[in-house]
Amino acid sequence: MLEVFKLCKSYKGKRAVDEINLYLDEGDSVGLLGPNGAGKSTTISMISTLIKPTSGDIKFHGKSTVEDPAALRKVLGVVPQEIALYEELSAYENLKFFGKIYKVEKRLLEERIQDILELVGLKDRQKEIVKTFSGGMKRRVNIGAALLHQPKILILDEPTVGIDPQSRTHILEMVRLMNERSGTTVLYTSHYMEEVEQLCKRVYIMDHGKIIAAGTKAELMSILSNEDKIQIQLDRPSASFVEAIKGLKNIHHVETKEEIISFITSRGSNTLGLLVREAEKAGAELINYQVDTPSLEDVFLHLTGRTLRD
Repeated sequence: MLEVFKLCKSYKGKRAVDEINLYLDEGDSVGLLGPNGAGKSTTISMISTLIKPTSGDIKFHGKSTVEDPAALRKVLGVVPQEIALYEELSAYENLKFFGKIYKVEKRLLEERIQDILELVGLKDRQKEIVKTFSGGMKRRVNIGAALLHQPKILILDEPTVGIDPQSRTHILEMVRLMNERSGTTVLYTSHYMEEVEQLCKRVYIMDHGKIIAAGTKAELMSILSNEDKIQIQLDRPSASFVEAIKGLKNIHHVETKEEIISFITSRGSNTLGLLVREAEKAGAELINYQVDTPSLEDVFLHLTGRTLRD
């Protein structure tokens, strides 16, 4: 349905996006992950026809959208990072305005607005001024505006940033239902791995302008199929212990969160004895030791050296 070929974008001689390839099948739900500065938003802006690539091409049903963006624009809905609404207007007035911009037929527009208000859970608040809404409610109206023309492809760029848990849950469920029931093709970026795991069938991981891994969740998880995630706890905090285990062979990506120390190690390696000895040297005692299968977040950290929120 949509194919990206060797797509590049340079600013002042520096490549923000560096020869990436990706595709969206009809009815697909695809995640695009990467730390800040990876090039995700630039990529989305090019796919959305908002900016032109320096080189490469994007094809919609085999035809270049760089040369002629009209066909893709008709079926594309975009939800940007920044809320794009008229805050002095009501939710209803905003949707009516965007419906006219999308050229929704007049006889259908009122029905579509009411359907969207029902979908985003704001039908009883439709006459209220948007500036009085919470951040989550504004984001729901923002998503609604992108759905008025019933797009075949929906691109969402971090749509749940800074919102309340209720609105976040509502947005995720709404996107899932649109993909599964309506067959809407979804391209989704987020700083929350659990959102991508919940919504997306395939994932692209991007860093420093390049696609560094791609596949289903299972395929990406196989990257660490020979590794274990170890979580341990000491009877007291010890910075010297943490520094010591960072230098141990086969121990990678050491992280400390509250009282839990976690790391990745080769499956079957005898780390327990080493950890006990290092704890004794630091004047501490190992009181908890847990072995888990690495998560998709661990794979991301392994590939990029950063967490998704960095």
